[in-house]
Amino acid sequence: MSKIIGVDLGTTNSCVAVMDGKNARVIENEEGMRTTPSMVAFTEDGEVLVGMPAKRQAVTNPENTLFAVKRLIGRRYDDPVVAKDKDMVSYKIVKADNGDAWVETRGEKKAPSQISAEVLKKMKQTAERHLGTTVDKAVITVPAYFNDSQRQATKDAGRIAGLEVLRIIN
Repeated sequence: MSKIIGVDLGTTNSCVAVMDGKNARVIENEEGMRTTPSMVAFTEDGEVLVGMPAKRQAVTNPENTLFAVKRLIGRRYDDPVVAKDKDMVSYKIVKADNGDAWVETRGEKKAPSQISAEVLKKMKQTAERHLGTTVDKAVITVPAYFNDSQRQATKDAGRIAGLEVLRIIN
C-alpha cells in the first residue's frame, strides 16, 4: 500500500508529513528544514524554482517571484482581497478570461492553482526522497474560512502536481 502524505499548504511556508505508526512525522526538505517557503520563481532561462532557491533570488527577480499566491486561489479579480494584494506584491495580478484573479510571469498568465501545484510538487518530491518510493495520494489542509471555490482550486492544484487529493481539511 502506498503512503499518503499530509501537506500543510501555507501562505508563507508549507510542510509535508507522513504517518509513522500512530504519529504524523514532518519530513525535512533538502535544506534540512521542516518548512519550505511557499515561493515559486520563473527564471529568465525557463527554470522553475520552488522554496529556498526561489526566495534566495527574489531580490534580483521580484516581478517573477511569486509568494502568498494562496491568497488569490479561487478568488475573483474584483474581490477586495485581490485589490489589496495588488498593491502589496512585486508581481502582476491580472484578470483571467473567466474573471478570476491570476498572476502574470514572463508574459504568461497562470492560475494560482498552477503556482500552488509547483509548491505541492516540491512537497511530493520531498516525501518521495525521504520515503524512497513514489507518492500519489495526499490530504491537504486549508484555512477554515476557505469557500468551495477555494477548496476546489486547491484540489485542482494537487491534481496538477500529480496527486490524488483524498481530502481537503481545515
